[in-house]
Amino acid sequence: MKLPELGAALAMLAILLPGASPAAPDTPEAREIMQRVEDRDDGDRATSDLEMILIDKNQNTRVRQIRSFSRDVGEDEQSIMFFLAPADVRDTGFLTYDYDDGERDDDQWLYLPALKKTKRIASDDKSGSFMGSDFNYADMTERELERYDYEVLREDEVGGHPVWLIQQVPRTREEIDRTGYEKSVLFVRQDNYVVVRAVHWLKKGSRLRYLDVQKLEQIDGIWVATEMTMTTKKGQRTLHKTILRSSNIRFNQDLAEDLFSVRTLERGL
Repeated sequence: MKLPELGAALAMLAILLPGASPAAPDTPEAREIMQRVEDRDDGDRATSDLEMILIDKNQNTRVRQIRSFSRDVGEDEQSIMFFLAPADVRDTGFLTYDYDDGERDDDQWLYLPALKKTKRIASDDKSGSFMGSDFNYADMTERELERYDYEVLREDEVGGHPVWLIQQVPRTREEIDRTGYEKSVLFVRQDNYVVVRAVHWLKKGSRLRYLDVQKLEQIDGIWVATEMTMTTKKGQRTLHKTILRSSNIRFNQDLAEDLFSVRTLERGL
């Protein structure tokens, strides 16, 4: 699908699906698909380099370099990332404990070197922008399936691959406040259960946020989104855009046990 066609398709989707419904249906087919999305192999003990490009409405850009590490701990996942450049964000660190238990809120900490202080991200703050990007703190962890209702809207294609369009609606106001999203439509590839596109309805104002995976590669047999964009729009007007590129991705690395700690977060690489 070409970019102009993509824009038109997403705009039409926004018109057809206006706003969240508290009585959204939940179907076994959609829930089974989303369970497979959650269960697919996404690798373990991974390292990668990230480039985050921030583009404002006037096309001014800022580029940030990041190093990232992650590992599985049973059914939970831990990740830590360090900002390497530019100077104004160098040594900033972000640590996440993503719990599989849907009753337990994920833990996140942000280390700010200018203040020499670690800030724990409260649940009420997770809808806020992550480091000035179009991703929020809640986007940095997996969604808990039991907190949402799911419905298959229809089937379509993205990049020549069949996808399901699945509506995802939070079951509680608390979850809407935590993520900042009233609902989402997810485009799930039918061959590998990767979410390759998404549309999110923000709870504040008439804004939409569009996720689009530009590059999807297999590395050591694992599907990895090596380039993606998140764009915030109001109507047809782009307010801000973030490009996230991953490189030097390696799995099954020898990572120290104490790497994923607040102490390491504050010490840095």
